[in-house]
Amino acid sequence: MTNTTSALRTSVDLDELISAARELSLAARWPRALGLLDSTAVAEPADRARVALAAVEVALESDWFAGTDLTPGRVEAAAGLLPEDDWDLGFARLRHTYYGLLRVDGTVRFGPDGKDPEALAAVRREAYALRDRARDAVRGGWASMYLGLITDNHFGEGDAAAAHYTAALEAGESGADPLLAREALRHLGGHDHDTGDRDRALERWRRAPTLGAGAGNVPGTLSQQLLLAMLARDTGDEPGARALATEVARWAAAIGADRLHAQATGFLAGVDPMGSPKEGESVG
Repeated sequence: MTNTTSALRTSVDLDELISAARELSLAARWPRALGLLDSTAVAEPADRARVALAAVEVALESDWFAGTDLTPGRVEAAAGLLPEDDWDLGFARLRHTYYGLLRVDGTVRFGPDGKDPEALAAVRREAYALRDRARDAVRGGWASMYLGLITDNHFGEGDAAAAHYTAALEAGESGADPLLAREALRHLGGHDHDTGDRDRALERWRRAPTLGAGAGNVPGTLSQQLLLAMLARDTGDEPGARALATEVARWAAAIGADRLHAQATGFLAGVDPMGSPKEGESVG
């Protein structure tokens, strides 16, 4: 009898594979998600482009939460496979530009002070353009979400930003995108808090992590818990606030979300998370 060895070949649907990588990314398993995508061999140019775009999304999440610097290289790789006017690639660039403009001299700064006004105007124009040419309501909602973030955090125009967040929430709810709805609720709750409506802020800030957790967004859910800790501190429950923030810090460290860990430890040291970098924001 002759022994023979044969290679075991498996086939995985590309949609399922990309979805699995995105879920790994939401679970803060960014190296594993990128490893899965990088090990995927596809022949068709369109499929290679889809894999490359998924890798850009993972890189954005890793850069924001873990403080890596993966996005520029991943964007460059995807750009070689896609038309220059591809919407998804353009939106990824917008997100990366928004994040980059937040940092001035190595620190996060809200408002226009110290920032290049032409760069701010350009990123807002691009957000409007992406919203207007989005091919579906959910993409348009994400563009509205970033219009709100840009208007809020780079221009300091709170009322205008809230209108964009509301449009994003409507798109997330009607398009059944819990991550978009979660992001909008997070920031609308921030405006409620700023205007003194703590009950409304609590309602939105409780709903946001429920949506995030249901979608598997681990660091985003933790970041929302930190805002609930802030509300506890506001109402005089300092022991409760510290207990919750301590767990957020511990969990963030465990998953490698270094920026979120820094924000939680800052809160424990007395820093207001609404006046410090909103590192817990999901981006995608």
